[in-house]
Amino acid sequence: QVQLVELGGNSVQAGGSLRLSCAVRGDISSTLFMGWFRQASGKEREGVAAIDRLGRTDYADSVQGRFTISKDNAKNTLYLQMNSLEPEDTAMYYCAADLWVTRHLSLLRSSYKFWGQGTQVTVSS
Repeated sequence: QVQLVELGGNSVQAGGSLRLSCAVRGDISSTLFMGWFRQASGKEREGVAAIDRLGRTDYADSVQGRFTISKDNAKNTLYLQMNSLEPEDTAMYYCAADLWVTRHLSLLRSSYKFWGQGTQVTVSS
């Protein structure tokens, strides 16, 4: 079994930064592929960033150049560094993981089996 625990959500002003973390507990071997998703109120959950077992990353166009996904294998923790935050980034952010994700589907919600409970990010203008 796998448990994902997100931390780091907060309220910030536009232009600010936040770093989200996602601690992986349980069967680490089942979390070789990981990603960050977000869901704004009234909208569908969308992929933000993903990282595979080799450290290769993918980003949604809306966050490219502003967000950075990384993974500390020694700490079993996934991170999302978010810079130049915009009000449109306001959402609940979720960590996701699975044993295997096809690269070109890495930002697709249905590609992941394991999910965290989410952490709220609010960006004010």
